Amino acid sequence: MRKSRIEWTESTWNPTTGCTKLSTGCQNCYAFRMARRLKAMGIEKYANGFDLTLHEGALNEPYGWRKPRTVFVNSMSDLLHEEIPESFILATFRVMNENPMHTFQVLTKRAERLAELSDKITWTKNIWMGVTIESSDYLNRIDCLNYTEAFVKFLSLEPLLGPIVNLNLSKTDWVIVGGESGPGARPIHEEWVLEIRNQCQNASVPFFFKQWGGKNKKKSGKLLQGALYCEMPRLN
Repeated sequence: MRKSRIEWTESTWNPTTGCTKLSTGCQNCYAFRMARRLKAMGIEKYANGFDLTLHEGALNEPYGWRKPRTVFVNSMSDLLHEEIPESFILATFRVMNENPMHTFQVLTKRAERLAELSDKITWTKNIWMGVTIESSDYLNRIDCLNYTEAFVKFLSLEPLLGPIVNLNLSKTDWVIVGGESGPGARPIHEEWVLEIRNQCQNASVPFFFKQWGGKNKKKSGKLLQGALYCEMPRLN
């Protein structure tokens, strides 16, 4: 477990590391850059760089966390990657089931595999399940997410690469929006963000604007028309 600088979580837990690029949002993957850096630093967990690697020992880590925390699962990978054995995916979810004092946030681009495995997963209330949608080309991922019985369903529209005007928010509990950051960052436009914010407000869905991004994301900030939007899911 590591403390995280990601604004919408507290810490990260990576039972797997590494991935392969799947869609347009993966072009400038931050995890790919970070994994190469960590390998160069000699960090043992990243000896394989960004090649997909399972860390079975990491499955035991949550049992030792004494204080409740919000945890982003696989910030450096995708738990639903097609090369991760089903048994390992289900074992990872069982760890979440068995640690109800913690909130686990799982995010995937492999929404079809999520739907395929959903009926084999025990959806305890401490699991927040999300899908990444970088443009309107991937709206079908919402349908796959909605098929699951996850108690909290969320969308990560980051990096937002185009306008999205017809979000199906009927079963959505939370929407995160952010621009791409780092070398080669592609632009985000204010009207895209405002359109999504308005859709969220009309549907009474909490809206979290993470960042404008760009080469210097700190300088760009995260104010949207002078306001901060840091809303979180409403839990029963």
